[in-house]
Amino acid sequence: MHKPFATTSSSKPFSARAALAFAALAAAASAPVHAQSSVTLYGIIDEGINYTSNVQTSPGHGHNLYSLSSGILSGSRWGLRGVEDLGGGLKALFVLESGFDVNNGKMGQGSLLFGRQAYVGLSGRFGTVTLGRQYDPVVDYIHPLMPSAMFSGSIGAHPGDLDNLNNTNRVNNAVKYRTPSYAGLTAEGMYSFGGVPGSMAGNQIYSIGAGYARGPLNVGVGYLSARNPNASFFGTAVGATAATNNFGSSPVINGYASAQSEEIISAGATYAIGAATVGAIYSNTKYKHLSGAASVLNPAGMGGTATFNSAELSFQYQLTTALSVGAAYNYTDGGAANDAKYHQGALSADYVVSKRTDFYLIGVLQHASGTDSTGHAARASLNGLTPSSGNQQATVRFAVRHKF
Repeated sequence: MHKPFATTSSSKPFSARAALAFAALAAAASAPVHAQSSVTLYGIIDEGINYTSNVQTSPGHGHNLYSLSSGILSGSRWGLRGVEDLGGGLKALFVLESGFDVNNGKMGQGSLLFGRQAYVGLSGRFGTVTLGRQYDPVVDYIHPLMPSAMFSGSIGAHPGDLDNLNNTNRVNNAVKYRTPSYAGLTAEGMYSFGGVPGSMAGNQIYSIGAGYARGPLNVGVGYLSARNPNASFFGTAVGATAATNNFGSSPVINGYASAQSEEIISAGATYAIGAATVGAIYSNTKYKHLSGAASVLNPAGMGGTATFNSAELSFQYQLTTALSVGAAYNYTDGGAANDAKYHQGALSADYVVSKRTDFYLIGVLQHASGTDSTGHAARASLNGLTPSSGNQQATVRFAVRHKF
């Protein structure tokens, strides 16, 4: 079948020339696309051994617990990040990021496939617009300044992560805009559609933030408002419904799931002085218009507004190029609504053995007093761990973290 083409003298030169021309055109057309587009696979695996005191096993009874846990200093994850140059300074971009538990292989963030982030957008001289499941501006600007992000991990976050500064909750159905940088100053605005038929404001979330980063100084401020947070802000995982309490297991806040709205105002700063970095964080969190009727969303039948003020100081020091240490103290006051107060301290050390791998040690101690959101005597409740049987709890963690 192929013999006529192989033996025809006129077809051979023509075929060769055509093939060369086609290859040249294909190379010319494809080379710029490959040079200006990229997709990156990345991830972090964070795994270690924990000792935790006074883990409640039944009301009023607790025992020490030794366990493996995943994703404390950095959430264990894998993701895809892509960018394409569209010309004229305009770029298309996307991020798909999935959290997971190293110990059992389960997906994180309530078993969502891309529970950490999932968005697509455009960026250019005007700034960046992204659409999808995203971090809110408060998280974008304040979280990087938190000791929990720098050295104390999620177990060192504010009690119950009541102000979401440790990024427990992402925002679904969100449109976000970020300005270009003006001499180190940027700002963001975000709006999340509530998805309630006939109600534009139902379950909506909106947030604004701004930051300044130049030289040794980093500053961030932010504000977030969530309507019906049990469904819009906390109820974003598989199986979550407005009728169930989606606030998690921490008695610090899970008694406020009946709130009709939640507001968070926060500010933070870090300043580097040689090998040392000092920092401060403040947040004001309000769970507003509580139902006043006892239910699964409000076990204490609390009404009105529950307000938390939280302040934290931190210090980090780079002892050598490989070894750094950190210390932080946080005080959280629940105000008149429940009179709960939480004192928390954290110490850490991190040793880098390569560009991708480090070992770290974290210790956190918390003391609680007053009455918590459930209407009972406040129990210590380190973020992400099983609450204590009493008013004090400590944890120590040794772990390895590998980035790829």
